[in-house]
Amino acid sequence: MEHVYVRLTPGGIPIAVVRGQTEWQIAVDPVRWFERVSWWEGSSRMPRGGGRVDVEVWQVQVRLGANPRSALATWELVRDGTGGGWRLRSAEIAAA
Repeated sequence: MEHVYVRLTPGGIPIAVVRGQTEWQIAVDPVRWFERVSWWEGSSRMPRGGGRVDVEVWQVQVRLGANPRSALATWELVRDGTGGGWRLRSAEIAAA
Protein backbone atom coordinates (compact mmCIF):
# COMPACT_ATOMS: atom_id res chain seq x y z
CA MET A 1 0.00 0.00 0.00
CA GLU A 2 1.16 3.50 -0.86
CA HIS A 3 1.67 6.08 1.91
CA VAL A 4 -0.28 9.33 1.45
CA TYR A 5 -0.88 12.51 3.46
CA VAL A 6 -4.52 13.23 4.40
CA ARG A 7 -5.79 16.70 5.39
CA LEU A 8 -8.57 16.49 7.97
CA THR A 9 -11.29 18.77 9.32
CA PRO A 10 -11.04 19.61 13.06
CA GLY A 11 -13.57 16.79 13.54
CA GLY A 12 -11.25 14.26 11.86
CA ILE A 13 -13.02 13.92 8.49
CA PRO A 14 -10.76 13.76 5.39
CA ILE A 15 -11.01 16.79 3.07
CA ALA A 16 -7.95 16.32 0.83
CA VAL A 17 -5.34 13.68 -0.03
CA VAL A 18 -1.78 14.44 -1.11
CA ARG A 19 -0.42 11.63 -3.27
CA GLY A 20 3.14 12.21 -4.41
CA GLN A 21 3.25 15.91 -5.29
CA THR A 22 -0.43 16.11 -6.26
CA GLU A 23 -3.32 17.22 -4.06
CA TRP A 24 -6.73 15.64 -4.58
CA GLN A 25 -9.84 17.27 -3.07
CA ILE A 26 -12.61 15.17 -1.51
CA ALA A 27 -15.64 15.78 -3.76
CA VAL A 28 -18.33 13.73 -1.98
CA ASP A 29 -18.95 13.07 1.73
CA PRO A 30 -16.58 10.23 2.71
CA VAL A 31 -17.77 6.97 4.28
CA ARG A 32 -15.98 5.43 7.28
CA TRP A 33 -15.92 1.91 8.69
CA PHE A 34 -13.67 -0.31 10.79
CA GLU A 35 -12.22 -3.67 9.80
CA ARG A 36 -10.81 -6.50 11.85
CA VAL A 37 -7.08 -7.13 11.30
CA SER A 38 -6.11 -10.78 10.76
CA TRP A 39 -3.20 -10.53 13.21
CA TRP A 40 -3.07 -14.34 13.58
CA GLU A 41 -1.91 -14.70 9.96
CA GLY A 42 1.36 -12.89 10.65
CA SER A 43 1.94 -13.63 14.32
CA SER A 44 1.39 -16.36 16.83
CA ARG A 45 0.13 -13.89 19.44
CA MET A 46 -2.23 -10.95 19.56
CA PRO A 47 -0.41 -7.58 19.59
CA ARG A 48 0.04 -5.96 23.00
CA GLY A 49 -2.63 -3.45 23.90
CA GLY A 50 -4.97 -4.70 21.17
CA GLY A 51 -4.36 -1.47 19.20
CA ARG A 52 -4.10 -3.32 15.88
CA VAL A 53 -7.27 -5.36 16.20
CA ASP A 54 -9.41 -2.88 14.22
CA VAL A 55 -8.31 -0.44 11.51
CA GLU A 56 -10.11 2.68 10.35
CA VAL A 57 -10.97 2.79 6.64
CA TRP A 58 -12.43 5.72 4.69
CA GLN A 59 -13.85 5.45 1.18
CA VAL A 60 -13.45 8.80 -0.54
CA GLN A 61 -14.26 10.19 -3.96
CA VAL A 62 -11.64 12.68 -5.03
CA ARG A 63 -10.94 14.97 -7.95
CA LEU A 64 -7.69 16.52 -9.04
CA GLY A 65 -7.16 19.80 -7.18
CA ALA A 66 -10.01 22.30 -7.41
CA ASN A 67 -10.84 21.35 -11.02
CA PRO A 68 -14.62 20.66 -11.13
CA ARG A 69 -14.22 18.99 -14.57
CA SER A 70 -11.72 16.44 -13.28
CA ALA A 71 -12.97 12.84 -13.30
CA LEU A 72 -13.83 11.39 -9.92
CA ALA A 73 -11.63 8.67 -8.47
CA THR A 74 -12.77 6.34 -5.68
CA TRP A 75 -10.10 5.50 -3.13
CA GLU A 76 -9.90 3.56 0.12
CA LEU A 77 -7.70 5.13 2.78
CA VAL A 78 -6.47 3.10 5.76
CA ARG A 79 -5.25 4.81 8.93
CA ASP A 80 -2.14 3.31 10.49
CA GLY A 81 -3.18 2.63 14.08
CA THR A 82 0.36 2.69 15.43
CA GLY A 83 1.68 5.93 13.96
CA GLY A 84 -1.44 7.70 12.73
CA GLY A 85 -0.24 7.83 9.11
CA TRP A 86 -2.36 6.96 6.09
CA ARG A 87 -2.06 4.42 3.29
CA LEU A 88 -3.91 4.18 0.01
CA ARG A 89 -5.30 0.65 -0.31
CA SER A 90 -7.09 0.96 -3.61
CA ALA A 91 -7.55 3.62 -6.24
CA GLU A 92 -10.00 3.53 -9.11
CA ILE A 93 -11.04 6.18 -11.62
CA ALA A 94 -14.80 6.42 -12.15
CA ALA A 95 -16.43 7.47 -15.38
CA ALA A 96 -17.52 11.07 -15.01
